[in-house]
Amino acid sequence: MQIISHRRHAVNITQTERIISAIGGGFLAAAGLQRRGTAGAAMAVIGGDLLRRAITGHSNAYEAIGIRTAPKGQGADTTSVPYELGIRVDRSITIDRPREEVYRFWRNLENLPKFMRHVQHVEQLDRDHSRWTVCAPAGRRVSWDAEIVNETANEMVAWRSLPGADVDHAGSVWFMDAPAGQGTEVKVLLQYNPPAGMLGAAVASLWGEEPGQQIEEDLKRLKQYLETGEVASLQSQSRNGKEMRKQDRKVEVASEDSFPASDAPAY
Repeated sequence: MQIISHRRHAVNITQTERIISAIGGGFLAAAGLQRRGTAGAAMAVIGGDLLRRAITGHSNAYEAIGIRTAPKGQGADTTSVPYELGIRVDRSITIDRPREEVYRFWRNLENLPKFMRHVQHVEQLDRDHSRWTVCAPAGRRVSWDAEIVNETANEMVAWRSLPGADVDHAGSVWFMDAPAGQGTEVKVLLQYNPPAGMLGAAVASLWGEEPGQQIEEDLKRLKQYLETGEVASLQSQSRNGKEMRKQDRKVEVASEDSFPASDAPAY
């Protein structure tokens, strides 16, 4: 998982908010400079940050929680996740099956719940539009409509969520011949803006629901499904692996307590 940190087009507040920040920041900075002591210094610092916010149009607090009030601007009609927002996931796997077969299986979107553990249902509305129902952290369900925005047969499928989705996201999956005739390399690129922003992504990661982990495990299930026709043993291995990781974390915490020691592109 990679947190997008672009600054090229990082304006994420409206013009009205910039004006208010400029007025409030100027007042606080001037008042703070006139006062002495800690209170005056604090006012000056806050005022200075509001002035920075007004000049750059970028709110660090908004970025942290995944909020954007500025319009998306050019490309808004085809953009689900603004350029400077969101989490990027990049995962790949090699499957010992012909590229055309792997592409054909994935392109039938109603096959995806067979190996995507958190995907409950995909309804193909027409060739380019589909409706998804997905299990989210804490037992929640989220849904969205998606459309395929770019496609090259046997090579690539790109999609985006439509307005009103519970989770704004976009991505692509690529199908390439693996070296030395070893099958097909499948590469998934995903960018999404979690409902609670970066903080929500961090919390989900603590509970093992981080999308990078999900996609990696899903690709392993896809590999086993296409190579063997079943995924039950992989699910068992995944559960065993999680239990072992939990045990390792417990041992690590105990050791630290006993012996304490003296920090891309949008679609």
